[in-house]
Amino acid sequence: MTAVIDTPDLAVVGGGVIGLTSALAAADAGMRVVVHDAGPQQRASHVAGGMLGSLGEGLPGEEALLAATSASVAQWPTLLARLGDGSVQGSGAEGSGAEDTGETIATAADSLFVATTATDLEHLTRLADKVWAPALGAGREIRAIGPADIRELEGALTSRLRGGFLATGEGAVDNRLLLARLRGALRDAGAHLRNDTITDLDAVAGRQVLLAAGAGVPELWSSARIHRAKGEILRLSRTRWSVPPPSHVVRARVDGRMVYLVPRADGIVVGATQYESDEPGAEVAGVRDLLDDALTVMPGLASYTLAEVGVGYRPCSADGLPLIRRIDERVVVAVGHGRNGIVLAPYTAQRVLEILQHNDVQQEVGREDDVYGYEEAR
Repeated sequence: MTAVIDTPDLAVVGGGVIGLTSALAAADAGMRVVVHDAGPQQRASHVAGGMLGSLGEGLPGEEALLAATSASVAQWPTLLARLGDGSVQGSGAEGSGAEDTGETIATAADSLFVATTATDLEHLTRLADKVWAPALGAGREIRAIGPADIRELEGALTSRLRGGFLATGEGAVDNRLLLARLRGALRDAGAHLRNDTITDLDAVAGRQVLLAAGAGVPELWSSARIHRAKGEILRLSRTRWSVPPPSHVVRARVDGRMVYLVPRADGIVVGATQYESDEPGAEVAGVRDLLDDALTVMPGLASYTLAEVGVGYRPCSADGLPLIRRIDERVVVAVGHGRNGIVLAPYTAQRVLEILQHNDVQQEVGREDDVYGYEEAR
């Protein structure tokens, strides 16, 4: 057990992917770190598909967000290597000290975007031409593929697909294994993890504080301009009669609705709904739509078992960009990542570390043009 730090250099409020990744970056930079974790029920990253692709979330009018997610995708190999992921090769992170445990956090390297109707394919084609292609970075490409190509890549998908696109470098991770490995890396780096709920930032011991409590941020900082979006995912477990999970992330447009199938070692994650609601529990209509669309794309899922219906609340900003900035002499906030928390984790950690190390309040406080951060992406 790591000894408790009386006055840490950094206290992180929030044990989700943003808090843990930022905490690890700070610990690796030589800071003494304490993480305050309110538990999995408060983490949007606990209920997630774990996709690392930026293109699948790229929509017209969100070019700034797409630029940020694209930059973050390029940083993921280094983070995975830091965590000892055995699937990472040639990331340039050798010598990080992380051991290869044999378990791979990464579950897919590429994504298939597929369409069930001609109208769906037209929609994907417009996105590919106008939004996705201009955002591609080094080592990533997207190309159109026909029904026969799709079946060759993923034989368990329905033969009724009209076509789609193969996006290389649009991978995925096992979100829960990622969180566990981040906690382990933090302990190995000398950080202390506390299972507690913070109700007053002034009572938190730390020379600096990172507020990364997701949807709980407004309870600690009343000026936070974010709202909660409810989302549901399904976790399906493979039986001995089941076809194997896909080797790609499958993102399908089914009669105007999007559904994703993300492989796991023991099954598939299906997602995701999103709507404004504070009602607890999963909504029947949302679960029905996810199952209907998933079975349309991959009929063999009928032999899987429904292991979990997960419900989470994503912290969203009005313009889709996360808020990453200093709010006073001691506190830095990182929130508002919405549906992009996991993919933006390494980018956010880098930005947070720069703010912590610079520690110039006048540069960060009161900058109305940087309310939602990402000056580089604007």
